[in-house]
Amino acid sequence: MLTIDGVTVRLGGRAILERASATVPVGARVGLIGRNGAGKSTLMKALIGEIEPDDGEISKPSRARIGYIAQDAPSGTMTPEEVVLASATERAALLAELETCTDMDRMGDVHERLLAIDAYSAPARAAKILNGLGFDEEMQQRPVDSFSGGWKMRIALGALLFSEPDILLLDEPSNHLDLEATLWLENFLKSYPATLVVISHERDLLNKVVDHILHLQGGQLTLYPGGYDAFEKQRAERAAQLAAAKASQDAQRARLQDYVARNSARASTAKQAQSRAKMLAKMQPIAALMEDPSLSFDFPDPAELKSPMITLEHAAVGYGAAPPILKRLNFRIEADDRIALLGRNGNGKTTLARLLASQLEPAEGQVNAPGKLKVGYFTQYQVEELAGEDTPLDLMNRAMEGQAAGAVRAQLGRFGFSGPRANQRVDKLSGGERARLALALITRDAPHLLILDEPTNHLDVDAREALIQALNAYTGAVILISHDRHMVELTSDRLVLVDGGTAREYDGSMDDYIDFILGRNQPKGASGGKGKGARGPNAAGEMRAAQSDLTKAEAAVARLSAEVEALDREILALSSKAGGQSGTAMQGLLTKRARAADSLAAAEETWLAAGAVLEAIEAV
Repeated sequence: MLTIDGVTVRLGGRAILERASATVPVGARVGLIGRNGAGKSTLMKALIGEIEPDDGEISKPSRARIGYIAQDAPSGTMTPEEVVLASATERAALLAELETCTDMDRMGDVHERLLAIDAYSAPARAAKILNGLGFDEEMQQRPVDSFSGGWKMRIALGALLFSEPDILLLDEPSNHLDLEATLWLENFLKSYPATLVVISHERDLLNKVVDHILHLQGGQLTLYPGGYDAFEKQRAERAAQLAAAKASQDAQRARLQDYVARNSARASTAKQAQSRAKMLAKMQPIAALMEDPSLSFDFPDPAELKSPMITLEHAAVGYGAAPPILKRLNFRIEADDRIALLGRNGNGKTTLARLLASQLEPAEGQVNAPGKLKVGYFTQYQVEELAGEDTPLDLMNRAMEGQAAGAVRAQLGRFGFSGPRANQRVDKLSGGERARLALALITRDAPHLLILDEPTNHLDVDAREALIQALNAYTGAVILISHDRHMVELTSDRLVLVDGGTAREYDGSMDDYIDFILGRNQPKGASGGKGKGARGPNAAGEMRAAQSDLTKAEAAVARLSAEVEALDREILALSSKAGGQSGTAMQGLLTKRARAADSLAAAEETWLAAGAVLEAIEAV
């Protein structure tokens, strides 16, 4: 059980947590939520002991292993596979001991322990986790230093998941992931066997993975049962109750104030007036559950522009003299389109976005667009580059040079920077506030097309909902790249899959695409794919082939399982022999066992895939 008892944490003289208390049961799956800047990451650091509370205490099981991603990403010449395997510290220590151990009794103990912790299947499990996070076989063998910071954080996440701590703490784990890896992570966490506390603003993850919501607001913690939707319902009920109580109290306060004002000067009623004045002084005001009034997104509507807005004809795009990343691009963007770009990171979504934003020229073919087209292009780099002593007003004045002061203020006001907020230093703004400022800057001239590349990374759940509403009210076209499935589903009506060196219309729903990513079916619109109810003339042959593949896969799994069990028995028998035995025979058995375990893991994957194919055919 994880207990937070009256914890107070002050940073810079300000109380971030103030007498906060909560109890997380063993095995609970908790989503820690709260507004940007509420103190969620501070609480996480207190849980791992990085921050010492000013008051109160945090208690957890004495032998519980706590897992948390360090701030520093991994680096060096190790491969992602080696980094992930090294996170299983007991396995690594036992294998290192085997290399120098000469005591046969001790060797036997070590081998028994390695078998008990399933150490020999570790490479296959590590590869599966890394593959789910987007690392193909070649990437798993490259040096860590060859990856960007975002990919390094994926490696750190993979190592944490592989280590299987008793209490798993995750702070915005999907920030460096694409939609495909986010879906894999969500599926992985659903079956995580230990206690989980995750800071997340992903509505789908909070609904599908967690069974409690821990809400941090005003330095206090409140634990709600259920997922995010259940929390929102309970919060709305509480807000309604508070609003009713506040209205009743305000009416009572007004009556008391009126009585005091009318009767204080009269000798006959002075005592009663004095009594009511004391009652007023003691009355504690009820704080309504107010939303942040600065939480604002309001995109200016563009001037009308005829369709099609952009036409791509046999276009190709890349960087410099290198071969094009995307080819055979043929599609139109209409003036009212809402398009989501799908596909794993590295497939070319951002490259396509830059082509459409005229930041890249086509290497082949044509990109046709009217000269009047205005494009607002949002990227994470813009948010990260907003820093220094400038204020939002300074930045907008420079961006809208020559325009009236009222127009500059109005554009800032659309995104919550009214009054004194416009004069705050940018380096004092939260990540969510900087994201709003970046959106204000790119929409200053009312663009016809918004291209948003991961706009939600710095936004909390409520801010994301506000952004969704603003996008749906905006009359221009939108192209969205996002790992937030909820946002994609609520704002997009066209899906474009960027894969295989090109981009094409995805003829299916988000549910279809998610099923495909999780291996539950084939994508609609892909070569050879058929919609439900469209069984072709070769269906019987396909069924027989699928059944044959499944039978072969089952046989391979059975054969390899028996082989691994036989090798385990040989290893245990050899390790139990006393004195003077050479380690050569043991090493040979261990090598055979590791190879057999890898083959078994691959056979199991083939078996699962064959079963999924057969189920898909039977469902048609």
